[in-house]
Amino acid sequence: MKQCNRLVGIAAFIVACLQAPFAIAGDSIEAAGKPIEITVTFPPGGGTDVLARLIGNHTIDSLGRPSVIENRPGASGNLGARYVAARPADGASLLMVNSSFAINPGVFRTLPFNPKTDFVAIINVAYIATVMVVPADSPYKTFADVMAAARPKESKVSFGSCGSGTPQHLAGELINLRAGVHMQHVPYKGCGPALNDIVGGQVSIALVTASSAMPLIKSGKLRALAISSKERFSQLPDVPTVAEQGLPGYELSQWHGLLAPKGTPVEVQKRLYEGFAKILLRNDVQKVLNDLGYSPASDGPEAFQKIVNSDIDRFAEISKRIGLTAD
Repeated sequence: MKQCNRLVGIAAFIVACLQAPFAIAGDSIEAAGKPIEITVTFPPGGGTDVLARLIGNHTIDSLGRPSVIENRPGASGNLGARYVAARPADGASLLMVNSSFAINPGVFRTLPFNPKTDFVAIINVAYIATVMVVPADSPYKTFADVMAAARPKESKVSFGSCGSGTPQHLAGELINLRAGVHMQHVPYKGCGPALNDIVGGQVSIALVTASSAMPLIKSGKLRALAISSKERFSQLPDVPTVAEQGLPGYELSQWHGLLAPKGTPVEVQKRLYEGFAKILLRNDVQKVLNDLGYSPASDGPEAFQKIVNSDIDRFAEISKRIGLTAD
């Protein structure tokens, strides 16, 4: 009997060994024996970085591996994207980007990667709306007031944004194109400087992220006139969307999501999506997102890929029409 048990044990061990290579082949993240590296294309402390660290804190629970956040800013995010495009397609290297990733192809003559073919989408993590704000004492009481003032070609109306080529810049230019108005763009190096100048009276209108403007809106220093998202923003429920105010179909929200290098196996993409989607369902994660002014998203690989590719084409058209270039 002992001999029989011993033979059974040996047989079980041999079967396990024979199965191991197949488990490794189909489970590249776990087989790699290393953390999931999430490369952020912006410096530490910004919105995209904060989101990456928020979801990265929970990968050990949802995916069985810890994560490491690597900040590789530069060239409007192109340096970090180039780095990840060249990484092994084993599911252990991911790229955290926002809508600027889809804007860059339309404003840079050449890129060291192909944004449509060198990456595969994993998950859309969150959206954040752009808000049009004016000082509390502004003569513009409504979005319609701004449109009326900006309609003449000799209009002196200007709008500040978080920077040239940012989603907030293109949100303003899209209003110009759709409404046939002439707001002059004033770029800033970030939403913060734009907000400082609008509070100080140096610029009369600003288009900035809803999260960055929220404290000044709540304090009464700024008045919100319109939201760029498809639906009203939950934290500013009384502020109508641009679409509600005469531009039906208008929508330009900034998304933030994860991409992986091309060639990442479909089963690995699926497992990564499921793991991060699980993180986004956590009550504590949703609370943080809401407090920061984000709307949680969970578009999977196929749906998110369509969003990215569609925005690449849409933003390229807008950039061409306004003559926006970065090099």
